[in-house]
Amino acid sequence: MLVVISPAKRLDWAARDVEMTEPAMQDDAVRLVKTARNLTLGNLKSLMSLSDDLARLNRDRFQAFADAPDVDTTRPAMLAFAGDTYQGLEAASLSEADVAYAQDHLRILSGLYGLLRPLDGIQPYRLEMGSRLKTRRGASLYDYWRDDLSKALNAQAEAVNSDVLVNCASQEYFGAVAPKALKPRVVTPVFMEDKGQGPKIVSFFAKRARGAMARHMIQNQVRDMDGLKAFDADGYVFQPSQSDDDRLVFVRPYPAG
Repeated sequence: MLVVISPAKRLDWAARDVEMTEPAMQDDAVRLVKTARNLTLGNLKSLMSLSDDLARLNRDRFQAFADAPDVDTTRPAMLAFAGDTYQGLEAASLSEADVAYAQDHLRILSGLYGLLRPLDGIQPYRLEMGSRLKTRRGASLYDYWRDDLSKALNAQAEAVNSDVLVNCASQEYFGAVAPKALKPRVVTPVFMEDKGQGPKIVSFFAKRARGAMARHMIQNQVRDMDGLKAFDADGYVFQPSQSDDDRLVFVRPYPAG
């Protein structure tokens, strides 16, 4: 099975002694950066609803972005992203064998890089997939990436002989994938908290659980639906009555613990 997750706005730029790979869509990322460099500070601030300080930071990042970066200016994607999903993934504690498996079975959707493998070396950036950055391909990043993402996911699914794609990404990011063009069947886990008045999705916990599900799939090399349903990290329990073939619901008491 393949699993996809979203990136994170927050980065951890600590040095890592890890051999990195080059992003497959590096050339496309370079084209996007060249477009972003033409934005004024005000445009950049408006594009991603940034503060003045963050707008300046990301303007500087786009200016410093290299077509062929030195190793010391990049970090492996799965360790560079530091948001809620990555707290659940806990990539730094994965074994060497787990990382090797993840390199083939985990993909990170990215507004700038399109599709990343865990060990792909990335430069510091912020560019949300929902950004309406106009390019020659259309009025948004959805227009820019849609066909390429589906083709890349289809190719990787074929390479690892997978007919299921597990969607642990946010709606914003998975919305960039053209579902009708995907050959694998898409299965989406849903994580909910039960506060005593019926289970509900709590965004912070759901994001962490998506990362934990990706970790579960990697460590157990999950190959079938039973393996997905066996996920029980942090007290989540699969709910057959609330699930269907393409939507797997997991619930736990709230607050956890």
